[in-house]
Amino acid sequence: MSHLINIFLEPAKVFTALKEKPTFWAPFLLVAGLTVVSTLAYFMTVDPAWFAEHQVAQMLAQNPEMTKEQIAQAQAFMPGARVSGYIGAPVAALFLGIVFAIYGLYYLLAGKVTGNAVSYKHGLALAAWASVPMALASLVAIGGVLTSSNQTPFESLQLLNIDPLLVQLPVGHDWGTLAKSFSLLNFWTWFLAALGWKTWFRTGWTQAVVVALLPSLVIYGVMVLFAIL
Repeated sequence: MSHLINIFLEPAKVFTALKEKPTFWAPFLLVAGLTVVSTLAYFMTVDPAWFAEHQVAQMLAQNPEMTKEQIAQAQAFMPGARVSGYIGAPVAALFLGIVFAIYGLYYLLAGKVTGNAVSYKHGLALAAWASVPMALASLVAIGGVLTSSNQTPFESLQLLNIDPLLVQLPVGHDWGTLAKSFSLLNFWTWFLAALGWKTWFRTGWTQAVVVALLPSLVIYGVMVLFAIL
């Protein structure tokens, strides 16, 4: 429990302890649990009728050539707000677990490339503990659910993302996916990942930052290419 507090106050101290005894369940359960809560909180309180109309509006923005018959067919298979919550919450937690697993493998391979001994468990620990600030995004979303109208899009409650914090792009905008996916908390998680790497292996900041940033550069770079093309 002390690690969950000190990761915000004394992160280097936490990573020093994790080098000897890597753990990942506490941060994973924290981030995944809050993700589940924020997802359920939204879908259990959103106006079901408005949500259905919002889904249609999003669909039309992506495919303006759809006919009324095609829309009706698509609506027949669309889950309602409550069902979306029951499906979305566990899927979000599962997706997070998969992401951590992939990052653990990435850090394992990065260790081999840089000549640093990184076990898979250490990789999981680094991925999980560096992600703890993302719990704040879920807390902000929960606060938005409690204080906003029940006719608010879920993405509009992600108040630490570029969209809606800095810009409000229309549905279907070329840069919409990137703006709605990029959280300002990324800078914090990148710093923690780099700090953990530097602390464990006594490397310079250059190697640590490159290792921490590389996966995100690839992911967001692809999004930029799709937006440009």
